[in-house]
Amino acid sequence: MADTPAPACRITAAICTYERYDLLPGAIESVLAQSLPAGTFELVVIDNSPDPDRSAREAAAFARRPGMTWRHEARPGLSNARNVAARLARAPIIAYLDDDARADPAWLENIAGCFDQFGGAVGVVGGRIRPWWSAPRPDWLPDEMLGDITVVDLGPHRRLVAEGEWLAGANIAFRIAALQAAGGFDTSLGRNGGGASLLSAEETALTDRIKAQGGQVAYDPLAAVDHWVDAERLTQRWFRRRAAWQAVSDYLRDPKAAMARRDQAWAGMKAFLLTCNPADRTMRGLALQREDAADFRWQTSAVYNAVNALLAGLDEQDDV
Repeated sequence: MADTPAPACRITAAICTYERYDLLPGAIESVLAQSLPAGTFELVVIDNSPDPDRSAREAAAFARRPGMTWRHEARPGLSNARNVAARLARAPIIAYLDDDARADPAWLENIAGCFDQFGGAVGVVGGRIRPWWSAPRPDWLPDEMLGDITVVDLGPHRRLVAEGEWLAGANIAFRIAALQAAGGFDTSLGRNGGGASLLSAEETALTDRIKAQGGQVAYDPLAAVDHWVDAERLTQRWFRRRAAWQAVSDYLRDPKAAMARRDQAWAGMKAFLLTCNPADRTMRGLALQREDAADFRWQTSAVYNAVNALLAGLDEQDDV
């Protein structure tokens, strides 16, 4: 009697991590417990942590788990780690999950189903990302800024993503052929090491290149994850840093667009400062604590605009 052939690997889940051994096991377990039949999915963990011996000890705890590969990657950088995961993947689709996230049991099943439903034209699929609060949400944090802590909710229906909508790297999947044809993740973008840099936009840049090559992008709300919101991110200082680094990321992703926004950005920053007390119409006005959510949103927008304008180049002159 002939042996039953092993099922084809339909989708690869990838977790790229950097010294998050406290939260990483939970992310791994949420993937290994997926609803897809065994053998139809796999998990690749790329450990970018600096200590290979520590990485090996942590990997040993999962050595007997089937369908899982753990790779220590010495070259730093999230974008590089994601590219390494794509090269190791056995499936035609790769789904990325952050190391501080927890996937719903049908996460991979719904991602794969979304690709199947929309066909080969879709090169990217993303899903809902719910906040997993480590501390109470501050009163000064408006809904419009939840995207800064990687909250994504594009509604209750599986659909193609509209112009101006975006997906986040904590829960995003690619056809590997489309990813490779678009050059993979840009290693000049993305986080590199701990939290000193908040450089981002690498998945947006890759998605834009896939779209430029004719690919489509889809969203599935049932391909959902919970994403840890660390208490250190729930400070106004962190959000101002996030806004400044987003301006840097956007400039690196599309310098021409940033240059075109220079005068508008500069005017927007000055308009905000004119609402401040005269003594605060300096950098101090961009750093003062704000109690009102709308005021804080305007302040962080002014921080973004100031960095955008400075990167694009300014040439002010005194009035004669």
